[in-house]
Amino acid sequence: MKILIVEDDQHITEILSKNLMKSGYEIISAENGRVGFSLFEQNHFDLVISDIMMPYVSGISLVKQIRQLNKDIPIIILTALDSYSDKEMGFQSGTDDYMVKPVNLQELNLRIKALLRRYKIMSENVLEYKCIFLNYQEKSVKLDGQLIPLTVKEFELLFKLLSTPNRIFTREQLMNEIWGYDNESYDRTIDTHIKRIREKIKTDCFEIITVRGLGYKGTLL
Repeated sequence: MKILIVEDDQHITEILSKNLMKSGYEIISAENGRVGFSLFEQNHFDLVISDIMMPYVSGISLVKQIRQLNKDIPIIILTALDSYSDKEMGFQSGTDDYMVKPVNLQELNLRIKALLRRYKIMSENVLEYKCIFLNYQEKSVKLDGQLIPLTVKEFELLFKLLSTPNRIFTREQLMNEIWGYDNESYDRTIDTHIKRIREKIKTDCFEIITVRGLGYKGTLL
């Protein structure tokens, strides 16, 4: 597995690189977002770790650029910025996870493993967990072996939330990624579809959680 680290603090880069190489990952690093994006265009990576405050191209801009090329690759932001607005900006840019410095290296390793598992699910287009089975190609959901009738958009919304569990998606993000556009009524559209999914699927396998002020996240139980 190859990881791209984009960080302008060389000391932090060295610490992260040594730790992750011990875990068996191949590491390539960049000192700023501009170099990082150039490396991303030229190489295959399985995961990206990026700082926010960097010269030339910020981490937020880098995430947006990467998402234009690859909407599914796991991205973790590491930053000293820990306010609510900073986190909201990070998630809206398309990051999968957000960790505040100083970073616990053991926790970082756990989060990387979790994100890579989710990325594998996305690439294989199948999600199976306890009593629920989702097949993206067929747009089908089975609960305890029984087919659950969902509309295409309901399925895509459920698959998005469960294939990246515990990642917070804003309503605007979900509207853009699933419907392919944004409009003034996206709050009502997303909320209505979430309500229908909850009504159709009653289970202890997962939960769709409303994150007040942000949006939704799926949690596997």
